Amino acid sequence: MAVNPSIITRDLDKIAAPTGNLYESIHVIGQRAKQISSTMKEELNSKLSEFASTVDNLEEVFENKEQIEISKFYERMPKPSTLAMEEFVEGKIYSRHPDLDIEE
Repeated sequence: MAVNPSIITRDLDKIAAPTGNLYESIHVIGQRAKQISSTMKEELNSKLSEFASTVDNLEEVFENKEQIEISKFYERMPKPSTLAMEEFVEGKIYSRHPDLDIEE
C-alpha cells in the first residue's frame, strides 16, 4: 500500500499555538477549508457549465475530452483541508471571537 506523500505528521503544539486551544484551531481550519471548497466548487461548476446542453444528441453522449481534462485537473488539486492547514500554519488565516469583541 503506497502512502500519499501529502500526508505529513503535524506538531499539535504548533497548531494549537495561534488560538491557545487545539480544538479551536481545528475549527478555524475546518471553516477555512469549507470556504476553499465552496470557491473551488463554484469555479468547477462555472467551467463545466460551458459544456451544458439542453439537447441530447449522439455527439454529446460521447465523452467530451475538454470536460474530462477540467475534471481531472480539479481532482489533482490539493484538498481544501490541506490548503487550509498550510494557510493556518503559515499565519495567513485571521480569526476572532465575535462574542469577545462586544464591549458592554
